Order: sequence, then structure tokens, then C-alpha cells
Amino acid sequence: MGEPIGPYNSIVIDHLNHPRNMGEMEDPDGVGEAQNPACGDTMRLFIKVEADRITDVKFLTFGCGAAIASSSITTEMVKGKTIVEALTISNQVVAEALGGLPATKIHCSVLAEQAIKAAILDYLKKSSSHSSSPQREEGWGEGTYKEEKVGR
Repeated sequence: MGEPIGPYNSIVIDHLNHPRNMGEMEDPDGVGEAQNPACGDTMRLFIKVEADRITDVKFLTFGCGAAIASSSITTEMVKGKTIVEALTISNQVVAEALGGLPATKIHCSVLAEQAIKAAILDYLKKSSSHSSSPQREEGWGEGTYKEEKVGR
């Protein structure tokens, strides 16, 4: 797996061929979904949280290879992080962890960032252990991050 295949490097190909943490989660504490309206890629992220730490994460993604690879590596990056730490994971961090993405596939790492934020928002909304949660931006759905609100 040392040689790049098409526009993708070996890290992306590995996550595409062997996705980590793929599947739906029973009784998640938070669910976030992000969608790119232009290409139709959709990423759904499920999280379990204990004592403000993400203890488990799973994903379902409908999209291209870069979207699946971005989802897979994101689950590895988020697992074990606190809520605050997970919120610092940006699309640039996801793309870098994958060893880079072609310019036409950067939107896949953006979906990953959005799905993380949407899942955490959903968790905070559901959580009774938080006396106050971040204000919801008008237009956000239930745990759904709408790309047009990102301003990219």
C-alpha cells in the first residue's frame, strides 16, 4: 500500500478499504449529520459520552471514497477525546491526518468537522448534566449541521 492509487494516498486507500468504526450505534448519546448539497455526500456520526469524554463513535456515510475515509479517520480522532477537545478537530486536521486530500475532495473533511459538531450539539441538547448548552444557530435541525451555515 505504499504507492498512491489515482488521486488518493495510501492512508486514504487504507481507510476506504478497511473503514474503522463503521455502522449504526444502538442508543447513542448524540447523532450528527452533515450533507453536501452539491454532490450528495452524507455523513452521520454517532457518539457515546461518559463524564464529558467520547467513549465510542460510529459512522454511516453515503458518498465517495474520500468521504468514507474522512469518516473513518474522524472516528479514530474523536474516540477518547473530551467534548471540548473534539470540538477543536477542524477539517484541516482531518485532511492532514489522511495525508492530504485532492482539492476537489476537501469538502469530505468539511463534512467530518460538521458531523462532529452536530453530534456534540445533539448530545448537549439531550444531556441533563449540562445546565447550559451552546446557543443553537437559527436554521440548525436536530443534530444536523447545514453546510450553508458554515460560510465556506
